[in-house]
Amino acid sequence: MNIYSFLKSLGIAEPSGSGWLAVVFTFLLALVVTWSLIPRIRTFALRVGWADQPNARRLNKEPLPNAGGLAIYGGVIAAVTLASLLRPIELENVLAQVLTVLLGGSILVLVGFIDDQFSLPSSFRLLVQIFTALLLVANDIGFDLTFGTPIDSTLSTLLTVVWVVGITNAINLMDGIDGLAGGVSFITAMSLLAVSAQFPNRAAATLVLAALGGSALGFLRHNFHPSKIIMGDAGAYFFGYVLAATSILGELQITTVLSVLPPVMFLLLPVLDTTQVFIGRLAAGKNPLNTPGKDHFHHRLLAWGLSQRHAVFILWSITLVFNWLGMTIRQMTPVLIIVTTLTIFILLAFTVLRKIQKA
Repeated sequence: MNIYSFLKSLGIAEPSGSGWLAVVFTFLLALVVTWSLIPRIRTFALRVGWADQPNARRLNKEPLPNAGGLAIYGGVIAAVTLASLLRPIELENVLAQVLTVLLGGSILVLVGFIDDQFSLPSSFRLLVQIFTALLLVANDIGFDLTFGTPIDSTLSTLLTVVWVVGITNAINLMDGIDGLAGGVSFITAMSLLAVSAQFPNRAAATLVLAALGGSALGFLRHNFHPSKIIMGDAGAYFFGYVLAATSILGELQITTVLSVLPPVMFLLLPVLDTTQVFIGRLAAGKNPLNTPGKDHFHHRLLAWGLSQRHAVFILWSITLVFNWLGMTIRQMTPVLIIVTTLTIFILLAFTVLRKIQKA
């Protein structure tokens, strides 16, 4: 049995065996590019001062380079560009949508990087995030309410903007301890990749997710505790935006409230974390957007006496469970769910063990 026959038996509908070679190639290229770029970016960042300085809120005890998002972005763009040039999968019908996702992600990388180094007003960052969400809507990426009311289009746009902006910030807010945001992004990207691969008309989204997963794993090689570099707002915004966009890429009609559940399940941990922080700060009479604090899930685990590594392992596990439920809701075959889950676990374990051995 060749690889295509095996994958088809798992319930994956990609019609071309060469398509899966492209997915694997894209994943590995993004991993290698990101992994190899980070030491160079780290050295340069320390030289020019692109680093988070220690303070009462941060856990680092010495300047920590915050330009890892540039390596993540470079890995994804390099892999997707080369895969598109090789054209192993028909991309014509959806290439415009993928370019829109990457354009929006590129804008947020730039804004996030400037914010990392010079600090931008939160209102300006929010306006840019809304603009990039509207770019998706303009290219037919988003939720599609079909309740039969005259304001369905307006509500669809509003829901899409809230989703994209919310997830973009949720991933950023989770980036509080070594390896957390990168690991959550990797698990989610790989799970969404398995879902996307079932539909031949989502081939381009599959390649983007493969690149995102490979880049996240390459970054984790340097970011797992003790971290040598962090992704900064540039990387977190990019991860959040691309994951939010690809989770709703394709025809996603909403006829009931439960129709929103599938994309939410894949990103449920960031959603729950941000929601409880938002509500908690409002209840305390604080501005939830401009009041930094130690009230996230990872802060609570650290307060209970867990190490950064143990806290990350727990939150990774919860993320994996939520993504398993998301794949189940999307009616993936049990065998494919098991294969996807084991693949994620093995790749994370290999990366973590290599990091621990060299630490």
